Amino acid sequence: MRVLPALFTIVAALPISSCEDFDTVAALANHGVNASDFVTGGSRASIAGSPAENDLAARDESSGCKYACGTLSLLYHGNTAYPKSPAYHLEEAGYWSAVQAEVEPYCFFEPEDSVAVAVTMLLSRLTQCPFAVKSGGHAAFANASNIAGGITINMARMNEVKLSEDESVAKVGPGNTWYDVYTALEDRNLTVVGGRVADIGVGGLTLGGGVSFFSGVILDVNYESHFDDLYYALRGGGNNFGVVSRFDLYTYPQGMMWGGSRAYPINETDTILNALVDYAHDAPSDPDAALIVAFTYAEQLGGYLIAADLEYAKPEANPPIFDAFQNASYISDTTKVVSLPDLTLQFNRSNPGGLHETYWTATYKLDRDLLQYMVAEYQTQTNKILDVAGLGPSFVLQIITADELRHMSRNGGNALGLSEEEGPLLLLNIAFWWNNPADDEKVLQTCQTILDNTVAYAAARDPAKEYRYMNYASQYQKVVRSYGAANHARPVEIATKYDPSGVFQRLQPGYFKLDGAPRTGSP
Repeated sequence: MRVLPALFTIVAALPISSCEDFDTVAALANHGVNASDFVTGGSRASIAGSPAENDLAARDESSGCKYACGTLSLLYHGNTAYPKSPAYHLEEAGYWSAVQAEVEPYCFFEPEDSVAVAVTMLLSRLTQCPFAVKSGGHAAFANASNIAGGITINMARMNEVKLSEDESVAKVGPGNTWYDVYTALEDRNLTVVGGRVADIGVGGLTLGGGVSFFSGVILDVNYESHFDDLYYALRGGGNNFGVVSRFDLYTYPQGMMWGGSRAYPINETDTILNALVDYAHDAPSDPDAALIVAFTYAEQLGGYLIAADLEYAKPEANPPIFDAFQNASYISDTTKVVSLPDLTLQFNRSNPGGLHETYWTATYKLDRDLLQYMVAEYQTQTNKILDVAGLGPSFVLQIITADELRHMSRNGGNALGLSEEEGPLLLLNIAFWWNNPADDEKVLQTCQTILDNTVAYAAARDPAKEYRYMNYASQYQKVVRSYGAANHARPVEIATKYDPSGVFQRLQPGYFKLDGAPRTGSP
């Protein structure tokens, strides 16, 4: 696993040196926006809780959003979409999960640069209109990157991909998908570390969630800057620290590669699980290899099957590290020498959009007997809901190798609370889709049962690993707290430093906040 971004360019929560006397109206004026119409009696808005901001907050929320969206519409012609317009419907169609697309914001806004993002943040603060930020829109649950009655900021127009002079760094806008980035770099035989699926957004995957900040201050954040604490927190801190308006990503040589998917009958379970465990221990010897194993139910075949996504960074068919997967009996095989962009399109086809989706996750110490139990428990619980229309139940297994854990600690580390000594670890993604909202509760409860039972079984064998990977987590999981007490405390401290009044936690309420889960209780 290679290193994460070299640098983030973000719109900051508050001016770094003057949190106590921040003047929202003056900050807007610095960007050429006259906010006097928003405050009564000629008063000026400053920090949250000032008379001017209280006056706006006293109006109903839709009134504040009316002013904010109206101002954005006047300032940036053609970049704002309202309900019932063709542009609004196109925005709704841009979400992968139907439950996200069903959320109706007061308006969608598409900024074209970091200044427009800063202005949006300031207007949100001034009017107390809540907002969400969308990069690729690939989160599974409602309000993750969309917000009812507020401003949904779609970063799609901020889609730059530009190489530095020496081509060692790619400057990447958050509106790109990984397919966009890989395609832009392909002619130079370069790539960056990113996602496997074509239409996943750069912003959400890199940070563990779309992120946002509150001031109009635009910062360059890296592990060697004055904002090294922000850099640390952004790497796994989700949408609690800033709207990233550009990622600077290290590039790596990449030509053609080999990869694809192999499907195996379910009676090859023992062979494939053994191969997965062997790969976990052998992977550090061959960093060009990557692997995902998924158990799924195929209604058209009338039973369960296994899919192994195999990837190798060189154009070498069937490298030795995958010998066990080659030797098992498979029923289909799409592996071939291919470009990275084309491979992501192939994997995209196994992640259809427009359906009701849910993700759940947990992390375990790698254990062969545990794997056997987990797969059996997945099948036992899934069998109870096979009558759900359009059900696509997948049980996805990934390895976090000791070598990958070691690389995570570079450049100041991150907030995840993982160490090399714990590896290899097993990362689970329960990923179900279905057709009808009437089945939501049944499917969600089944997923939670699978998760709870496998976690309990693992805890009885070995101390439980609390870490929950944000991009795979459900709305009922406490992600940031799963990083451990110390690793949770530091992001809270950093957020308090840059946003002492907690404005950010209130105005972007969706996705995984510093305390608790997006939804309380159980499905």
